[in-house]
Amino acid sequence: MNGLQLVSTGRCLPARAVTNDEMSQYVETSDEWIASRTGIRQRYFCGENEGNISLAAGAARRALERAAISPDQIGLCIAATFTPEHATPSVACMVQSALGLPEDIPAFDVNAACSGFLYSLSIASAMLPGLSRPYALLIGSEVISRMLDMTDRATCVLFGDGAGAAIVKCDPGHPFASVLGARGEAESLGCPGWGADGAHKVYMDGKAVFRFAVETVPRCIDETLAKAGLTLSDIDHVVCHQANARIIRHVERKLHAPEGQFYINVDRYANTSAASIPLALDEMNEQGLLTPGKRILCVGFGAGFTWGGALLTL
Repeated sequence: MNGLQLVSTGRCLPARAVTNDEMSQYVETSDEWIASRTGIRQRYFCGENEGNISLAAGAARRALERAAISPDQIGLCIAATFTPEHATPSVACMVQSALGLPEDIPAFDVNAACSGFLYSLSIASAMLPGLSRPYALLIGSEVISRMLDMTDRATCVLFGDGAGAAIVKCDPGHPFASVLGARGEAESLGCPGWGADGAHKVYMDGKAVFRFAVETVPRCIDETLAKAGLTLSDIDHVVCHQANARIIRHVERKLHAPEGQFYINVDRYANTSAASIPLALDEMNEQGLLTPGKRILCVGFGAGFTWGGALLTL
């Protein structure tokens, strides 16, 4: 089992918060309808002068400041996203430029949808031991608002924009374990890409996604814990991908988890895909929940279908 220390976190959000009542201007809905089915109360949407790169760079800059390390100590930069501003260059390369990171380091994007940050953690764990600099900068950043059909109530109320970042380094004193998976499936959840006919709009079969999530997340938790040689009672906090509060509560009940073990902030941000887990970690960090010795289990699922789990020991 590799060691991976979470050194610092950061987040960056658009200036505009959009309430459920405001969403009723676009589709037939209400705060009660959205909140009762999803737990969401608001989300953030980017304005004209905001975008994926600015959000990613903002979150990364905050994480660097909190870590009190210089940019030239970063040996790897990964951005998890499915909403880049360009097919190429990558968001990670543009963040590398914006922050003045070294030029002789790998910088690339990962698209595993909502599981992307977990994929990035595992990649960093594998790559860092062979790199000449000690730290990796991992970012989850999404601007989903520009991929939404604002006439489709089944999708447009669910998503938001934002970015979260983490700086990690290899450390045998901080055990790390992860599991990853994927199942090629494009019918239930996705977004057409460059070259596709028509606009690039998110589509989703909510019932199919719910069934996938409530089956996959508990299994992913069990597999990650088994790999680490732990049980759920050994875990201080579980951070699920923040897609829907009903999914998280369902998993809590299925696993007989104690009240408060699963962190939830979907009410404030909605589903921010790859950004949701690092956004939650940064909130927890600010609240003093990420203290030395604690075990944090992160688990995600998303389009692809993809899934992943990662155990961080602080």
